Amino acid sequence: MFVVRDVLVAIEPFRLCLALGPLAIYLLLLGLINLSRRPFLVTGPRDAAALGLAVAGLLVVGPIELVLPYEAVLAYGWLVWLLLAVMYGLCLSLLVLLGRPRITIYNISPEVLRPVLSEVISGLDPHARWAGSSVVLPGLMIDLHVERYPLARNVTLVANSDQQSLAGWRTLAAALRRRLKMAESARGAWGAGLALVGLLLLALLFWTIASNPQAVTQGFQEMIRL
Repeated sequence: MFVVRDVLVAIEPFRLCLALGPLAIYLLLLGLINLSRRPFLVTGPRDAAALGLAVAGLLVVGPIELVLPYEAVLAYGWLVWLLLAVMYGLCLSLLVLLGRPRITIYNISPEVLRPVLSEVISGLDPHARWAGSSVVLPGLMIDLHVERYPLARNVTLVANSDQQSLAGWRTLAAALRRRLKMAESARGAWGAGLALVGLLLLALLFWTIASNPQAVTQGFQEMIRL
């Protein structure tokens, strides 16, 4: 514990805030979602985008700054970081578009989701066929399987192939979201742990800013070469 504290103190205050700030907010929000008594549905692109934003700060103070040409920063200043942000957004969007369709339902157990999912699928496509944890909806051109994460109390619906109908997935997500509004789920310890870690990180960052605001400002100016 003391080793981790010494490492964090040794990092420049601004870079520490940039690296851990987005991640702390992500963990806190994820913890609050899992602490809710309502399941929370999120589509694959939104889930991937949130994770991409959460680790963006770590990438900036890590590999991105490491390979960044110093001459370019001296010549163009903050415009270099703007271009890098745009490039990162484009790369993240490309990864999201290339990924298979998926739907993640937070704060729900597989045993609770299965009858709800069966009810929704039967209402959307009476010709749907189940085979274990996989299901095919020929009317919506969807072929998916259910991935279970009992410890985290999350369930993910993942496409089995790239030949899927995006309109069908949007229809399934909308119908499942409406049905889940009537479902309830028990709070879990997983959410409390995530929220606690997020709060501790935010407290560390607020303490860092409050104790030495000049160092944070100086670090920001040095990073963008103002």
